[in-house]
Amino acid sequence: MTKILRLVLGDQLNSQHSWFAAPNSSVTYLMLEMRQETDYVTHHIQKVVGFFLSMRQFAQELQAQGHQFIYLTLDDPQNQQSLPAQVQALVRKEGFTRFEYLLPDEYRLDQQLQACCADLDIPCQAFDTEHFLSDREYLTNFFKGKKTFLMESFYREMRRKYQVLMEGNQPLTGQWNYDQDNRQALKDKSLILAPRLHPKQAGPIVDLLDRCGVSTVGTIDTEAFVWPTSRKESLELLDHFCEHLLVHFGSYQDALTTWDPYLFHSRLSFSLNCKLISPLEVVQTVEAYWSRRQDQIGIAQVEGFIRQILGWREYMRGIYWAKMPDFAQLNYFGHDRKLPDWFWTGNTKMNCLSQSIQQSLDLAYAHHIQRLMVTGNFALLAGIHPDEVDRWYLGIYIDAIEWVEITNTRGMSQFADGGIVGTKPYVSSANYIKKQGNYCSTCAYQADKKTGEGSCPFNSLYWHFHARNRDLLEKNPRIGMVYRTWDKMGNQQAILAQAEAYLLDLENL
Repeated sequence: MTKILRLVLGDQLNSQHSWFAAPNSSVTYLMLEMRQETDYVTHHIQKVVGFFLSMRQFAQELQAQGHQFIYLTLDDPQNQQSLPAQVQALVRKEGFTRFEYLLPDEYRLDQQLQACCADLDIPCQAFDTEHFLSDREYLTNFFKGKKTFLMESFYREMRRKYQVLMEGNQPLTGQWNYDQDNRQALKDKSLILAPRLHPKQAGPIVDLLDRCGVSTVGTIDTEAFVWPTSRKESLELLDHFCEHLLVHFGSYQDALTTWDPYLFHSRLSFSLNCKLISPLEVVQTVEAYWSRRQDQIGIAQVEGFIRQILGWREYMRGIYWAKMPDFAQLNYFGHDRKLPDWFWTGNTKMNCLSQSIQQSLDLAYAHHIQRLMVTGNFALLAGIHPDEVDRWYLGIYIDAIEWVEITNTRGMSQFADGGIVGTKPYVSSANYIKKQGNYCSTCAYQADKKTGEGSCPFNSLYWHFHARNRDLLEKNPRIGMVYRTWDKMGNQQAILAQAEAYLLDLENL
């Protein structure tokens, strides 16, 4: 008699998958809460809770539909805490004749499962997760023979393939990209609405983590964990975004402000990354809503959002599978400094960093400009080792899974890949941060000052970064003007000396 064991990982909660079309008495699904996963990096407490709550609810809902599940909690005496050990133990104990799994999105798990299958004496097979809009090799094949992987080209191809914001083979309005319209600073506080939250009890899982000695960072309200942990809640959040936030999303997606942590961002990344909802249904829902409200919502708002899902998210996954495992070792600038301790406390006098880090510790969330142009910008200017930066980003954010985290961090943010993801390092002086919001208005440092007491560290570090990396960057066509400006500056030595002083005292900034 055929007896199949099917593994479902914690980020594979796709109830719409063909596996679950109907219960099958010969199939048992396996889900595991494992120290292997809680401990490979120090995670935010809300991240671990979010995954465990989502996994438990997913299993309960499918069990109610008649599917058979083996679900081992973190403290279950039968839990081996290791994926291969658990699969092998269950195959031996329960007499399964076949093992199947969904293709994992992390390289380490992909390798682990391949090795696990090689050690099993029964047939094994991997299946697609039926989630992404492109397969693992799509981007590699699309850019075959090209030295650079230009996201815009890939994005346009995906628009054509799925006929999103298109008229035949051409974009609606004749324009593909409205990025230039997506960079406004928010001036009107009255536009901000209360976020759509899904409060629920987290105490039992927090107690479980405490009993098991799992190390975490950040804080959590055990009485009101607010992230969506089911497909139903995720779809409610998507509807809320369309109804209340889409109208301003594009304009203010890059805005920085102390007024509100979420602004007009959808907060759907956790739901997407653990597959409670699919990128195609998100994109199609947003496009359909906009098509009914074109008189109220400009195309720049919807295109800016769709570009993040249909373009950037799929592109980053493609980069991951094209370049791993070597990508995880790249360090183009040879940076070697340690991440300052205040990245784990928020205790720095630099207000932009204090606000962004404290928000991350409190909410397990920061939007893409806080990650790229505040925390990431500082880490790159200060020469922090990419491994240090990777561990921080992978641990602190609820939506951080390596395939999306490392490509954004080591690639886009830190330029450690030397230009695979980004065409230039995304660094700035204080001027950009000041222009995008109100962080600088209450900072101990002066955004307009390059040297001397109270000068913003971003300013001198910006020029120090370019000066020390001139051999690596000067020929980049997007950076030439920076060096022409630098060569005309008369106070170079004072700026470099100021930067050196800050670099020697990073812990006290």
